[in-house]
Amino acid sequence: MGSSVLTAVLTDLAPARPETGFAGLGLPDDLLSAVVDLGFTTPTDIQIEAIPLLLAGRDVVGVAQTGTGKTAAFGLPLLAAVDPRVRQVQALVLAPTRELAMQVSDAIASFASHLRGLTVLPIYGGSSFVPQLRGLRDGAQVVVGTPGRVMDLMEKGSLDLSGVRFLVLDEADEMLRMGFAEDVEQIAARVPASRRTALFSATMPAAIKKVAATHLNDPVRVSVTPASSTVSNIDQTFAVVPFRHKVGALSRVLAISDADAAIIFVRTKSAADEVAIELAGRGIQAAAISGDVAQRDRERLIDRLRSGTLDVLVATDVAARGLDVERIGLVVNFDVPRETETYVHRIGRTGRAGRSGRALTFLTPRERGRLSQIERATGSRLREIDIPTPADVSAHRASSMLSKVDERLAAGRLDLYREILDGSDHDLREMAAALLAIAVGDEGPAPRIVERFDDEGPRRRREENYDDSGEFVGAKFEEGRDHERLAPRGRAGTRPRHRDASGSGTRYRVEVGHRDGVQPGAIVGAITGEGGLRGQDLGKIDIFPSFSLVEISQELSPETSRKIGAARVAGRPLRIRPDMGPRKPSGPRR
Repeated sequence: MGSSVLTAVLTDLAPARPETGFAGLGLPDDLLSAVVDLGFTTPTDIQIEAIPLLLAGRDVVGVAQTGTGKTAAFGLPLLAAVDPRVRQVQALVLAPTRELAMQVSDAIASFASHLRGLTVLPIYGGSSFVPQLRGLRDGAQVVVGTPGRVMDLMEKGSLDLSGVRFLVLDEADEMLRMGFAEDVEQIAARVPASRRTALFSATMPAAIKKVAATHLNDPVRVSVTPASSTVSNIDQTFAVVPFRHKVGALSRVLAISDADAAIIFVRTKSAADEVAIELAGRGIQAAAISGDVAQRDRERLIDRLRSGTLDVLVATDVAARGLDVERIGLVVNFDVPRETETYVHRIGRTGRAGRSGRALTFLTPRERGRLSQIERATGSRLREIDIPTPADVSAHRASSMLSKVDERLAAGRLDLYREILDGSDHDLREMAAALLAIAVGDEGPAPRIVERFDDEGPRRRREENYDDSGEFVGAKFEEGRDHERLAPRGRAGTRPRHRDASGSGTRYRVEVGHRDGVQPGAIVGAITGEGGLRGQDLGKIDIFPSFSLVEISQELSPETSRKIGAARVAGRPLRIRPDMGPRKPSGPRR
């Protein structure tokens, strides 16, 4: 499942209402069982108000911000209206973004765990039509989608809305702000008039009132405000980290953290698995936990976390609910939570039992604006920190190792090692430095990698800056469409550019790039493996859409070039050759 929305869906920070638990809202037994299985007992205000109305067949306008539990407020009644035996779309939820569509889909799927045969299908743009078309052909009963992709599938004749019994417009004000007003109108017009409709919006401008008046039948208005919370004994920090540097940044944060244990929060199950695998590849013992993990395995992981045999848990919000482990001294929001209540729940996993804790949130440059939302809602100010550099990590490890020297000297039996050192021709101080570097895993300078067309925008190119240790320290963006736009101006194609701007190596071009799904490590591995080179022989690597540029400290012989050029990466031969610089345009620009 892996849904960050579930923390806000059914929040355990809701005010206690002993007289009105979920059992008193009129939910069918199978849905009530699912709610109980998820460990939730107290409904939020919006759930108390909206669920009985929707179960009774009324249309509802909910004025509620994110973090109030609105997904369950419409998700549970929606499932009560669906017949799992009928293999056609019976409920449609429109959401403004693919992220929200995925989160809502995951949440509703978790509520449907006791409804055998019921399928919840997320559909959104930016991904292949194939699995979405397959899901519709297989008879998904609940569709959660963005307006644009819903319209696309309707126009293809693949999405039939004639059987829809329940329509939800989630974050309606955001959908209208993003320009989906016409799409929403057309979609609503294709849904049977007899359906039940729920509209949820953080605000009620005139445009939303018009939508409600047009598409809802005598709706009941429900309005709630989110609770704000703050945790005083938690040091709340943030760092701005480009998306593709997050795993590296996380591994360095964990490497120097003095916390006994840490939880890393991600939005989805797949992200939990991927981050845990990436951390393991960097020598950090981590395990992933999500809503799909069986209860027995979940308990085993939590027991390991408590006992100290596991120190890092990568979790989705639903999986971490109710997790109370005193050892957790650090919480990292690998993905920024959409809801401020989700943020409060996440960081509340640390600082337990009167202990202090630390929370760190990663923000990509585009997400900087989310910081003020969190600060306003929590009433606290987050402190910006710098991500540790590789040199910081090595220094931390070296200090930790040196702290054990006195104990080891006291233990004795070092004569064998003294004899080996006495027989060496190296300066003892230099040798000690080298041995310490080897002991902490510092193998010296590594290839510097610059990737183009990253997550900051498909038409923005960035120049990345690195310090002397090879650590990423910043990015400078420049508008551009092709390699030629970044290259120095002048006559092109006349002779190889044997040196890069720093004069530190020969630049070669290989014919694989982003469009081939190439990874930097694959290029390094192919060149070193086939050419007999060492990793330190490679310098900066620039990855473009259809090719890459690699700096090599020496010029390659024809035989070495032939061997490397025949190597295949991402299914294509490298075809390595000296970079000839920017090409001369073939015709006038238009």
